[in-house]
Amino acid sequence: MKAIVCESYGPTSQLKIKEVEKPIPKEHEVLVKIHCSAVNDYDWSMVRGKPNLHRLLFGLFKPKHPIPGMELSGVVEACGVGVTHFTGGDTVYGDISYYGFGSFAEYICINEKALAKKPKNMSFEDAAALSHAANLAWQGLVDLGKIQKGMNVLINGAGGGVGMVGLQIAKSYDCKVTGVDTGDKLKTMKERGFDQVIDYKEEDFTTLDEKYDLILDAKTTRAPKKYTKVLNPNGRYVTVGGVLRRLLQVVFAQKVLKKPVYVLPLDANKDLDKIQQLYESGEIKPVIDGPYPLEKTPWAIQYFGEGKHHGKVIVSIG
Repeated sequence: MKAIVCESYGPTSQLKIKEVEKPIPKEHEVLVKIHCSAVNDYDWSMVRGKPNLHRLLFGLFKPKHPIPGMELSGVVEACGVGVTHFTGGDTVYGDISYYGFGSFAEYICINEKALAKKPKNMSFEDAAALSHAANLAWQGLVDLGKIQKGMNVLINGAGGGVGMVGLQIAKSYDCKVTGVDTGDKLKTMKERGFDQVIDYKEEDFTTLDEKYDLILDAKTTRAPKKYTKVLNPNGRYVTVGGVLRRLLQVVFAQKVLKKPVYVLPLDANKDLDKIQQLYESGEIKPVIDGPYPLEKTPWAIQYFGEGKHHGKVIVSIG
């Protein structure tokens, strides 16, 4: 089978598309013919081996998992011993990061618990786009953010996959939503329904007068005290990713200083049933950047890392 292989840390240009052995499912695993995958922060960090601290996860000297990719949609082709949730021919999708990586390939063997059945009316592209980003947005806004109808919400890093889905979830609660990003994304954000957009290269939202009931941050780059200054009384700040030292500061501020700031501990795939309901009712629809062919994966990861993408970057494999 064909796969994108990362044999050592370095620039995305060193990624190669290679012929590798097609896997055989072990106990409780399913063999999935992958139709689509998606680019994530994990891929950008894993390929470069940066920040260096992340090598404790990826491998100290070279990647432990040479095939990147942590989201997929596809079709079950075979089942290992003990599989109870799927049979051959089932269409599936999911965030597989709890059980392994390797979705930038034609096939993968993965524990059945990493996957959910894909609704018939959901395209493979949309399924790959929703499995990780939509769970981050839902758990950040609803589970941890405690969103309520009519809130004033801000999403930082709003032009990516999490932000675009987060907008739609917040709008299902009749919230006013401000989005922060830059470049061409601002036009897309306006078209998709943000009530206000802020170009972070022109303005720092933490220095403005407006206060928010809930902030969802995908690009945490500031100290927690910056965010609490623009929260209303009883407001909450939730981060789903960003600069590692800033994330650690948020944890300290919440646990020790008892500030209303939180780091989301993602529970992969937990809320896919709720996401499916919103998708089927037409309340959410992911913004797709692509799909791009498998051989363009190195370019797609670089494109993502430079922050030029609109919505979710999808790689089509099937």
